[in-house]
Amino acid sequence: MIRRTLIALALLCASAQAETTVFKHARVYTLDPKHPWLSTLMIRDGRIVDGPVPKDARIIDLHGRMVLPGFHDAHTHPMSAGMRLLRCKLDGTDIEAQVRACAATQKGPWLLGAGWPESLHPTTAQLDALVPDRPAFLTTQNGFIGWANSKALALAGVAATGALSPELAQRVRHVIPPPSEAEYREALRRASSIANRFGITSVFDAAATPNMLDAYHDADLAGELTLRVVAAQRVDLSQGPEQVDAMVARRDRVAGRYFRADAAKFFLDEEITLHTAAMLAPYADAPASGALFFAQPKLDALVERLDAEGFLIHMHAMGDAAVREGLDALAHTTGGRHQIAHLGTVDAADIPRFGRLGVTANFSPLWAMPSDPDYDATRTALGPKRSFYPIARIAASGARITAGSDWNSTSMNPLDSIQAAVTRPDQRMTLAAMLAAYTKDAAWAAREDALDGTLEAGKAADLIVLSRDLFKTKPLALSKVRVLLTLLDGKPVYRDPSFSW
Repeated sequence: MIRRTLIALALLCASAQAETTVFKHARVYTLDPKHPWLSTLMIRDGRIVDGPVPKDARIIDLHGRMVLPGFHDAHTHPMSAGMRLLRCKLDGTDIEAQVRACAATQKGPWLLGAGWPESLHPTTAQLDALVPDRPAFLTTQNGFIGWANSKALALAGVAATGALSPELAQRVRHVIPPPSEAEYREALRRASSIANRFGITSVFDAAATPNMLDAYHDADLAGELTLRVVAAQRVDLSQGPEQVDAMVARRDRVAGRYFRADAAKFFLDEEITLHTAAMLAPYADAPASGALFFAQPKLDALVERLDAEGFLIHMHAMGDAAVREGLDALAHTTGGRHQIAHLGTVDAADIPRFGRLGVTANFSPLWAMPSDPDYDATRTALGPKRSFYPIARIAASGARITAGSDWNSTSMNPLDSIQAAVTRPDQRMTLAAMLAAYTKDAAWAAREDALDGTLEAGKAADLIVLSRDLFKTKPLALSKVRVLLTLLDGKPVYRDPSFSW
C-alpha cells in the first residue's frame, strides 16, 4: 500500500514538472505596477508561478518577443454576431449576384444575411425576384435597416415596398424562427476562433437572450469554450423590477467554469446617425433630439434592484441626454463595477462624474476614426460644438476606461482599436492606458481581476505572445503586430503556424 502511494506521488510530481513551461528572453509587460516588466515567466498547471525552474520544465526562448495578459473585449456580441458567419454575407460589390448565390447554396426556411450598403435603396420586388420561394430578410452591416421580400413582410404584417426602418425591421425579426442551439454553438465556435487569433481570452457579451445563455452554458459544460465569457441579460423595457427575479434565476442556473451571466444590459437610446440617440439639444442637421427609452424613476428602480442583487450594470448610451440619465441612475448604486458604453457625445458637465461616481467608460475607438462608415454622418449630426467620443477627456478626469469592438460593427482585433486610440489627434490616448483598458481594467470591470488581467504569480496563465514589442513599434504600425500564441489557463487556444510550442 505504501509502495503504491509513493509511486502515485512520484507520478504526480513528474506530471507537475512536465506541465511547467518557462518563457525566457522575453519582454513580459505584466500590467502589475510593482513589477511592470519581467524577462522570464513560468507557468505550471495553468497558473503563473514563482520559484526555481524544475529540471524537466519546457523552456521557450522568445528572443525578445512581447508577452501580455490576454486581451479582454469589454463589449462584443460573439454569439449573435457570430451567427452572421453562418448566413449570407454581402459586401456591396454585386448585391444581386451575391443574394442569388446565397439563395442557391443556403438551405433553410428563411434566407438571412447582412452587409448591403445603405446607399443601395433596394425594393421589395427586387428581393422577390431573387428569393421567390421563402421569406428573406437582409440587413445593412450595422443591422438597423432591413430589406425583406413579400413573404417575410406578410408574416410580419408589414406593408413596405423598399428598405425598412429600424422599427419595421424589428417587426420582421420577431417572426424569424430563433436559431437552434446547435447553430448558436457553431456560431460561438467560429467567433471564438477569431477572438483567440487576435489574442482575446475574455469577452463581455453585451446582450444575450435566454436561448443564448443556455447555449453558452451547454458549451461550457461540454468543454467547448476557449474564452471566458460574462454575458449581460437584456433588461425588458416593458417590465419593471419584477423581472429581476427571473434574471437572478437564470444567472444562478447557468454559472459555470468559463461562463457567467451576472450582468444586465440597458438600452437607454439608439443611434446618432439615425437621429434616435437622446440629446440634450436638437441635432445640428435635424430638428429632432431623440428620445430616452426609460423614464428616470423606472430606470432608477431597476438599477437599484439589480445592483442590490449583485449584477454588473452595462448601459448603451450614445447621446448626451442618455449618458446623463445613466449617470443619474448609477449615482444611487453601492459602487459596483458598472459601465456606460459607446458615449458618442457627453456633456462637459458630465465628464468628471464618471471618476467621481466610479462608473467605467466603455469606448469603441474605431468609431472615432474617419475610416468608420458612420464617421461623417455622426460628425454632421452632432455639429462642431458637441464632444465626439471623448475618451481622452474622460480618462484625464480620473475615470477607468475599457474598450470593446461591438463586433461585428468593427474589427474584433484589439490592436486595430489600440492603434486608433493612440493616433487620434484630438483625443489621443497613451499606449500604456489602452493596454490597461484591454487587460487589467477590463478584468476589474468584469470581476475577474483576482483571476486574470495582469501577469502575477497565482493568477491564471491567460496570456499572449506578440511578434514584437508594442512599445518599440511605431504607432501607425501597431495593427500589423501579430499574435503568435494565445493561452487560456496555460493551454493554447491559438498558435500561429510560425511559432513553435
